[in-house]
Amino acid sequence: MANVTFSSPVLARDITVYAIAGDRGTILAVAKAHKIPIPFDCQDGECGSCLVEVKHLSPHVKYGIALTEKEKEVLRQLGKITKTEIENAEVNDMPPRYRLACQCFVRNEDIIVTFEGDQTLPAQGPHITHAANRFKGGIEIATVNEFLGYAVKVEEDAAIHFDELATTMESCGNEEVAKLFRQLAGFSRLHLAEAKNRAGSLDLTKVIPPDYVWPSHATPERTELWAADPSLSRLDGLKAALQGERRGYEFYRAVVAKTKSPEIEAMAKEFVKEEAEHVKILEAWITREEWAAKNAKSRENA
Repeated sequence: MANVTFSSPVLARDITVYAIAGDRGTILAVAKAHKIPIPFDCQDGECGSCLVEVKHLSPHVKYGIALTEKEKEVLRQLGKITKTEIENAEVNDMPPRYRLACQCFVRNEDIIVTFEGDQTLPAQGPHITHAANRFKGGIEIATVNEFLGYAVKVEEDAAIHFDELATTMESCGNEEVAKLFRQLAGFSRLHLAEAKNRAGSLDLTKVIPPDYVWPSHATPERTELWAADPSLSRLDGLKAALQGERRGYEFYRAVVAKTKSPEIEAMAKEFVKEEAEHVKILEAWITREEWAAKNAKSRENA
C-alpha cells in the first residue's frame, strides 16, 4: 500500500491518492486513473515527456530496482541522471531523483511525485486563498528581522500548543492521540530550531510580535480548540493538525505574494517549501487512516 502525492504548478493544490502497490501500476497509470495531468506521449519510455521527480518520504523504504536500460538512456539524454545514480540504483537499490512516470512502478512506499506540466501553457502565479491574500499578521512585515520574528513565533506557538494538547489527551487516557500530538510537537520544534538558526545572533526578544497583532490573537498554526476533545480519534487529530499547517503554509505564501523585499521573498519561499512538506505528510497520513477505517468497516460488515 502506498500514498502517492502529486505536486505541480498546474494543480490548484497537491493531491494525495492511495495506490495499491504490487499491481504493476506505473506512476503514469495511477496519475491517469485519478485525472492527474502528467504530460505523456509514447508511454513506452522513449520520448521522455513524462519526466517526474520522485521524493521518498520514508528514509528507510526506497526502491531503485526496475530501472530499465531504455529509461536510463532517456534520462541520460535529458541530463537527469548521473553515472553515480545509475550505479547506486543497480548495486545499492537506491533510486535516482528523476524517473519516467510511464516506467516507474508504484511500490510499498509513500512518495511525492513532482512534475512541471504542459510547458506550452503560461506560467501561473502562486495560488493564494482569499483569506491568505488578505492576511498581513496585523502589520506590514517590512524587514528580514521582523519576518524571522514572525516565523519563530509561529513555530514556537505550534510546538507549545501540540504539547499542551498531548498533555490533555494523556490526562483523559487517550494515549494514541497524545502520542500523535507529541510527534507533531517534535516536528514543530525542528522547524523552530531552523528559524532560530536563520536568525543567528539576532535578539529575537525585540522582533517577536505580540499576540494582539494576529487575527483572533492567535498565530496561524495554533490547532483548533476542539482538538482537545478527550474522545478525539487519531484521524480527527490529524485533521486538526492539518488545518493549522495549512494556515501556516498560507501565511508564508501570503508573505511571498505581498512583500516588496526580494530578500524577504527568498526567505519566505524557503518556509513555504518546508510548510508544504508538512502539509503533504499530514495529507498522506490522513489518506492512510481513512483507507484503514474504510476497510475495517467493510470487514465488520462482511
